[in-house]
Amino acid sequence: MDGPLVFRNSPLTVLFAIAFVVCATPVALTVPGMTVLYLIPIGLVAWVLRVRTTVDQDSIVARGALRTRRVGWTDVTALRLRTRSRVSAVLSSGSELPLPAVHTRDLPLLAMVSGGRLPDPSTDPTTDAPSTTSQPAAPAPPEE
Repeated sequence: MDGPLVFRNSPLTVLFAIAFVVCATPVALTVPGMTVLYLIPIGLVAWVLRVRTTVDQDSIVARGALRTRRVGWTDVTALRLRTRSRVSAVLSSGSELPLPAVHTRDLPLLAMVSGGRLPDPSTDPTTDAPSTTSQPAAPAPPEE
């Protein structure tokens, strides 16, 4: 992999914000003080453009709405699958770092970029072990 891998929220959310502006305009222009409705799509677009997780071979950068946190792979002990297919990194200090825009479907990519520090959950660990079913069965002892 040449560069960092960036997980972002869907840019289609911006279309929702545009639709909200179109639908809210009659109310915002006719009712006094309702122009504050325009703050909702502005905040939504700012959130979509800001929130992301960037992963490279050295570190994870979780960029939230208000803060950014960089963690080296040596500080990550495990991944925790949270509700609604969200993922967070469990750190060696015991705390958790939510990984914005990373879902359970992204775990194979995350494992690939980690350079082997995280196991790939899409592979079957039983295929690496020698199979016991391929051996011919021993004949049963004769019954007396």
